[in-house]
Amino acid sequence: MGPSSSQPIHGLHHNVWRCSDAERTRQFYEDLLGLPLTEAFAIEESKTGRAVQALHFFFRLGDGSSLAFFDVPSMPFDFKTQHDFDLHIALRVDADALQPMLERAREAGVEVRGVVDHGTIHSIYLRDPDGYVVELTAPQSAALSSAAPASVRHIVDTWQARKAALPALE
Repeated sequence: MGPSSSQPIHGLHHNVWRCSDAERTRQFYEDLLGLPLTEAFAIEESKTGRAVQALHFFFRLGDGSSLAFFDVPSMPFDFKTQHDFDLHIALRVDADALQPMLERAREAGVEVRGVVDHGTIHSIYLRDPDGYVVELTAPQSAALSSAAPASVRHIVDTWQARKAALPALE
């Protein structure tokens, strides 16, 4: 479904994750992935008036949206290695960028796997310093899916019915 005037959401402005160290995060996203660091500001007071020490910083993607991070040393956060199914972000790249990025990540000692052929896309998967999975994906066709919305909805409805019949996990 393409953008329309009746659709209220126009696109991604920014996505935010916590990080444990702003400089390590900058090295991964700017130095390794090549995303320009475009904005950073310290926050010393929350909008509710609470004292805080945080850095909020942004890396710009080619479409104008951003990946953003908060480094908040005084606020506990459970950093853990994420599974792809639990949390990851997929960033679109040109097909000829996948192999060089794979090699660059390996040379930098970054956990990386791929190239994975998903049919409509080819991907590599990198793990950032805090355990987040970053998928670099190169579309192999013009659209991710050309299925009619009703057909896609049927797949979800069928899944929901099938899931209801599965034994409960303990």
